[in-house]
Amino acid sequence: MTAIRISLSPVVEGAEDARRAGVAQRRHPSRFAARAEAASLRATNGSEIMFKALCRSLACGILTVLAGEAAAQSFPARPITMVVGFAPGGPADVVARLIAPSLGADLGQSVVVENASGAGGSIGQGRVAAARPDGHTILFGSLAQATIPTLLRNLSFDPQALEAIGLVNEVPMAIIARRDFLAANLAELVAVVRRDGRRMNLGNAGIGSTSHLCSLLLISAIGAPVTLVPYRGNALVMNDLMAGTLDLGCDQTTNNAQQIRGQTIRAYAISTPTRAAALPEVPTTAEAGLPAMSMSGWNMLFAPAGTPGPVVERLNRALLAALRDENVGRRLAELGSEPASGERTAPAGAQNFWRAEIARWKPLLEAAEAAN
Repeated sequence: MTAIRISLSPVVEGAEDARRAGVAQRRHPSRFAARAEAASLRATNGSEIMFKALCRSLACGILTVLAGEAAAQSFPARPITMVVGFAPGGPADVVARLIAPSLGADLGQSVVVENASGAGGSIGQGRVAAARPDGHTILFGSLAQATIPTLLRNLSFDPQALEAIGLVNEVPMAIIARRDFLAANLAELVAVVRRDGRRMNLGNAGIGSTSHLCSLLLISAIGAPVTLVPYRGNALVMNDLMAGTLDLGCDQTTNNAQQIRGQTIRAYAISTPTRAAALPEVPTTAEAGLPAMSMSGWNMLFAPAGTPGPVVERLNRALLAALRDENVGRRLAELGSEPASGERTAPAGAQNFWRAEIARWKPLLEAAEAAN
């Protein structure tokens, strides 16, 4: 006889399983009670674990906020070191030393300027990156901080790991030359460079510096090569221009307005859309026939990455107080610059501006690197 196996439908099978389970539970009630208790305990323990994890997460967040607020209330606890990545006497150094007393007065602590020059400003930035992120060591940055991420590789620090505090000022760039340079105006200078550019030296404060970017933009606008000569700071460039041993420069008016007015060097144009109040006789590059040569230098305060938000805000309030200082405003005007204003003086606006500048200059820097 052939055995016939009948397969029940899932519904029938499910009902049969339930019937058998009911019979087993009636025969062994204690065993099933123990299983139910274990399942309940597992569910309870899982909920408790999740609840405890949530509490720990919330506690950490609350503690972080409280720690930041406590840090801001006790900040600053000692003098603040403001690092400048370029040599003494250069444009960044001049403006840093100009605002330092006003910053200190608002913060109630001295602000000490420390020069850590070299490698296009990266040595100073590295000094700040390695500092404790508590606001007591800050960077007086410049356009160099927008070039370091593109130009310099294999650094010991992340070149974009900075917290912007606020924009300090913007400043025109002046195309300058030694006093006896044989060109009466910018058009003649362009003609001379196109003819003899390779025999001419154009100084800058180091690869990645603001004056280096100005030099690259000038060469691009003229369309002819010039020998670039990097120095360890703008002050050294100015010394050689005044001595007549360097042909050309492209530098911030904060570093050369006095020499231009004193006629110890020649100025051919200002790189901004409008003339500089400190040098009203110097035409803009657009007026002089080179509109592609348009840029501004700038300075910005930065804190190390990870600095508590309330500390950054406190430093920003001190910066805004310094920018409202009449003495600071008057002295910046004498140097051909002016205090920053608007949303870029706030941390978020400054951070966005800095990121945009990194993106703006990257193609020009990469093209210059490829050409070499």
